[in-house]
Amino acid sequence: MASEGEPLKTRHGMVIGGASVGTIFEWYDFYLYGSLAGFITRHFFSGVNETTGYIFALLAFAAGFAVRPLGAIVFGRLGDLWGRKNTFLVTMLLMGLSTFVVGLLPSYEAIGVAAPILLILMRLIQGMALGGEYGGAATYVAEHAPPGRRGLYTSFIQTTATLGLFLSLVVILLVRTQLGEEAFGDWGWRIPFLASILLLGVSLWIRLRLNESPVFQKMVDEGKGSKKPLSESFLEPGNLKLVILALVGLTAGQAVVWYTGQFYALFFLEKTLKVDGALTNVLVAIALLAGTPFFIVFGWLSDRIGRKPIILTGCLLAALTCFPLFKALTVAANPDLAAATASAPVTVIADPATCSFQFDPIGKTQFRSACDVAKSALASAGVSYETRAAVPGEAPAVRIGQAAVPSFDGTGLSSQDFAERQTAWRKDLGAALADAGYPAKADPAKVDRPMVVAILFILVLLVTMVYGPIAAALVEMFPARIRYTSMSLPYHIGNGWFGGFLPTTAFAMVAATGNIYYGLWYPVVVAAATAVIGALFIREMKGADIEA
Repeated sequence: MASEGEPLKTRHGMVIGGASVGTIFEWYDFYLYGSLAGFITRHFFSGVNETTGYIFALLAFAAGFAVRPLGAIVFGRLGDLWGRKNTFLVTMLLMGLSTFVVGLLPSYEAIGVAAPILLILMRLIQGMALGGEYGGAATYVAEHAPPGRRGLYTSFIQTTATLGLFLSLVVILLVRTQLGEEAFGDWGWRIPFLASILLLGVSLWIRLRLNESPVFQKMVDEGKGSKKPLSESFLEPGNLKLVILALVGLTAGQAVVWYTGQFYALFFLEKTLKVDGALTNVLVAIALLAGTPFFIVFGWLSDRIGRKPIILTGCLLAALTCFPLFKALTVAANPDLAAATASAPVTVIADPATCSFQFDPIGKTQFRSACDVAKSALASAGVSYETRAAVPGEAPAVRIGQAAVPSFDGTGLSSQDFAERQTAWRKDLGAALADAGYPAKADPAKVDRPMVVAILFILVLLVTMVYGPIAAALVEMFPARIRYTSMSLPYHIGNGWFGGFLPTTAFAMVAATGNIYYGLWYPVVVAAATAVIGALFIREMKGADIEA
């Protein structure tokens, strides 16, 4: 194996490049869906109301994350039994084919409820495959790395998630620009999914040229491999304790910081702040490109000062700065909205008993109370509001600063009369909001692009702190014979559940409260908890013998 000061050998470059290229492709596949959630809503969930449809689209996005721990168990076991390389070849093939199929699926209008069912099925296959991919790639690279460079080598794997997201944004932007918004929204959004079949071919060719991990091959030759990796990982108390600590003391916080900085920021800009979608993609892509080298910087630094201090410092900084950064993002991206929110705050005045959480799983519930009519309109407009209980005799209304727009109760109206009344009322509300300075969309001319990119860059920088060293930290925590299985589960519970459900959970929290920042409490609490638990119970493993 190479010495500490020896430069990267060609074979090591092939290992890193081969593992990284394939993983970039898989992340590209996975994040296409998240980047196109708004179009997915329109084509696959058009049978429900707008708020429910968007939550459903995010739930379908999260479905892929929900099964990642299952994929970690299934493919982690295979990776410990019959090799790292063979396993991540299978996961790549599953990921690529399911992504290609998404581009071919008929819409809700064509086949009804079968459309979202088939979409979610493809997301489940993608999630299963990705659950087996990361642990294999990280383990494979770490087991090739020379002493003292494990953090540096595995940090290249850590860049792949961001590069995959970046690639998806670039492809979407190119197709969107060439076709125009109307054609892209109608059918052009399918092209990035269909193009993934070409990337699949290239990635498979590269990975087929790689050899098996030397640590795994040595175990096989010496007969030291595990025969029952699942029971060893999760039924033996010592190993199970490590799995739990890896989850709550490392990956849970890392995950929420990652998804807040890269995905929730994207949703927030486009869905909440109403910034043009193409412009949002450009700004996020610039920030990702500028921040990506810091994955390697922090991976390299973790070889010198340890994994634990860098990861936990990133979690703590994220918990402390999340609210200020997103509020600054509002001012920079949509200054008219920020000014109107400050000068003319919006309050829904209604009987709390008539206010519903507007999530309709079957698309049949009609939200017609005066409270629901008001909240639905404000949520669609991306306007932050508070709710105040009406005093006896007070009519339900939406108060915008000092002005008030009386709401109406459509409970007893026919569907046609309700629709006509709601349309007229929303027009009146829109006029009142406009008079108070609330914009229907962010004015592109007023978007402070350098400031938006700077804020996004800070968020990405925090992501690189928590994510750059995480692969090396997880690899070093577990013995070689059960490493693929043991590290994959806490990583994918953290990133699949704590992180993957973040956009859905945060958006639902915002929809329930009316406060556009309320969803940030979720990542703040989880990141802070990880910083405390990790500081108290995680042992620094930098430089551990990973052949043991």
